[in-house]
Amino acid sequence: MRKPEFNDADSARPELLCYLVAIAAASYALSGDWRVDHVVECCRRWLAKNAMKMHWLDRVKIGQLALKIASEDLLDAGIAVRLSSVNALFTSEMELNEASTMVQRMMSLCQEAL
Repeated sequence: MRKPEFNDADSARPELLCYLVAIAAASYALSGDWRVDHVVECCRRWLAKNAMKMHWLDRVKIGQLALKIASEDLLDAGIAVRLSSVNALFTSEMELNEASTMVQRMMSLCQEAL
């Protein structure tokens, strides 16, 4: 897989990518659809919550990469997000649950992808 090039090196944040992968996988587990609009909105919210900005093209690239990882790479890595496991991905504040082994494995995938 060719790694995407970002306008700004700081845009390639594994934390953001992992969050978007988890959001996409959870959304799919809940609805059965790959929701691009949900990934876009969650990217905006994550950036605002973390007081960060990202060039629009970098947001598109990281969103596409998140959907690709969630839809293709998670199962290949042995990570199956099911309806019953969605709550374990996030804290009550809708942040990534870093204690979850599933999230830790997702983070490894995301770091490799960047």
